[in-house]
Amino acid sequence: MIRAMSLMAGKQAFLQILKDEGVSVMFGNPGTTELPLMDGLAREPGIHYVLALQEAVAIAMADGYAQASGSLAAVNVHVSPGLGNAMGMLYDAYKAGAPMLLTAGQHDQAFTVTEPILWSDLPPVAQPYVKWSTEARRLEDLPRIVRRAVKTALAQPSGPVFLSLPVDVLNAVRDIDLLARTRIAPRIVGDRAAITEAAKLLARAQRPLIVAGDAVASSDALAELAELAELVGAPVMVEGVPSRCAFPFTHPLYAGSMPRLMPQVRELLMRHDLLFSVGGDLFTFSLPDDVEPMPPGVTIVHLDVDPWEIGKNYPAEVGIQGDPKASLPELSEAVRKVTGKDGRPDAKKRTDAVRKDQQGRREDLARKAESDAARSPMPSLTLVNELAKAAPANAVLVEEAISSAPGIRDLFRCADAKSLFGLRGGGIGWGLPATLGVKLAIPDRPVIGLIGDGSAMYTNQALWTAARESLAVVYVIFNNASYRILKQRTHALKGFSAEDDRYVGMDLEPAIDFLGLARALGVPGERVEKAADVGTALGRGLASGGPYLIDVRLDAAFK
Repeated sequence: MIRAMSLMAGKQAFLQILKDEGVSVMFGNPGTTELPLMDGLAREPGIHYVLALQEAVAIAMADGYAQASGSLAAVNVHVSPGLGNAMGMLYDAYKAGAPMLLTAGQHDQAFTVTEPILWSDLPPVAQPYVKWSTEARRLEDLPRIVRRAVKTALAQPSGPVFLSLPVDVLNAVRDIDLLARTRIAPRIVGDRAAITEAAKLLARAQRPLIVAGDAVASSDALAELAELAELVGAPVMVEGVPSRCAFPFTHPLYAGSMPRLMPQVRELLMRHDLLFSVGGDLFTFSLPDDVEPMPPGVTIVHLDVDPWEIGKNYPAEVGIQGDPKASLPELSEAVRKVTGKDGRPDAKKRTDAVRKDQQGRREDLARKAESDAARSPMPSLTLVNELAKAAPANAVLVEEAISSAPGIRDLFRCADAKSLFGLRGGGIGWGLPATLGVKLAIPDRPVIGLIGDGSAMYTNQALWTAARESLAVVYVIFNNASYRILKQRTHALKGFSAEDDRYVGMDLEPAIDFLGLARALGVPGERVEKAADVGTALGRGLASGGPYLIDVRLDAAFK
C-alpha cells in the first residue's frame, strides 16, 4: 500500500507510481536529460530496464510487449532528437492501439528560456500519434498526470500517451500524495436495440461475410466470434492490414485475409449481400484506384470499440460501439431468438463449403511451394511452407515479411489471440525489436520473427538487445536482396521502370552479410540455401536457448 503522503524525489515518485500501475519492465535509450530517471532506477529493483541502442528499437519493443501482454508498456527516450527517432515506430504503435506510456526527458525549466541544445517543446511533437500529450511542470502535479496518462492509455480504444519529464521535476523533493490508480472497465456491451437489429440482418442474410479485426484478438474474443459465425454459417476473413490472429486459422469457417487492392475487394464483396465487421477497418489501402471497392447493395453491420471507425468510409445499417468479448455473446443469443438455438438450418452446409474452399486453397499453396522446393534461390512461398511445417504448434509468430508474406496466414495454423503479431501501421523496421517485446511478454512460448531483409536494416540494433537480454527468439531473414514490394508497385504503375525493366534505389547491393552483422552484435546463426534444410535450422535455433538468426536467400523475382 502506497502511503498517502511521502517525502521523496520526483524520480522516486514516478517509479513508484509505475510499479503500482503494474509496470515491471521499462524500455529505453537514455541521454543526459534522463539521468535522474536512470539514477532512480539504480535503487528500484522492481523495474527491469531493457536497453536499446536506438529509440526506434525501444518503441517497437514496447509496442510488441504491450500487444502481447495486454498491459501497459513503459518506454523512455532522450529529449527532442530521441523523440524524433521514435516517431516512425510510434506511428505503428498508434495504429495498433498499443497501450504505451512514452516519456522523454526535458531540460531543467529554469534553463529552457535560453533554448539549450536538443531542446524543443516536446508535447506537440508527439501529439499526432498519441491519445494525450503533456509536460509535467511541477512535482506536485506529477502523480495526477502520470495516473491520468496510464488510465488514458489503457482505456478503450487503447493507445500510446506521452509525458515530457523535466529534469528539475524529477530531482525535486517534496511531501507528495502518490494518489491511486483508476481503471475504466473495458467490457462495454453494445446497445441492446442495435444488437437485436443486427441479429435480424445476420440471420436473414443469404450470403453474409464476417471481417475480423484486431479488436477481436485484443479482447480475446476468438471463441465468441466463432460461435456467432457457426450459428450463421458465415465465412470469416481477417482484415486486410491485420496485426493479430483475430480468428483461428484452423477453424472451418476461416477464409483467409481480405485483399489489399480495391478491384479485388469489390470482386469479393459482390459475392455477398451483408458484411459484418467486428473491429475491422473498412478499408485501409496502400494505392488509389478508379474502382470503388464497396459494390451497391451490400448491407454493413459494424461492431467496434472505437466509434470513429464505425461508418467512417461506408454507411453502416447498424453501428454498435462495444467490446467484442462482451457484445458477441449478446449478439449470438439474439440470433438464436430469430433462427432457433442451433442457428440457421443451412449453417452446416455453408460451413462445409467454406471449409472445402479453404482446404483446397491451402493444398494448392502447399503444392506450389513443394513443386518449387528444388529451386535455388528458393521462392518465398516455399520458405513459408517449410517454416509452417517445422514450427511448434504453440509457436508465436512476429511477422514483418512484407512482399514475402503471402501464404503465412494460410499455411501456418495460428489459433489463439497471442499466436501472431504483425506490422499494423506499415512503418517498416518494427519486426526485429517487436519480436523481443513479445518474448518478454510471453516467455513460455517459442517466438519466431519472420523479417524482410530491408526491414531488418532499419532496426538491426535490436540484435544487440536480444543478445544482452539472452532472449530465446529465432529470426528468419527473408533475404531477396531488394525492396521487392517497391518493385512490384512501381511495375504496377506501368511507367518508365516497367518499360525499361530498371528500378532505381530498390536493390540491396552490395549484399548484406546478415550473419556477420548478427555475430558482431552477439547473435549466432546460419545461412540456409536449400528448402530441405529450413526445418532443421529452425529446430537448431529453437533449441539454442538464446537469440538465433537464420538468413535465407530468396528468389528476387517480383513479376
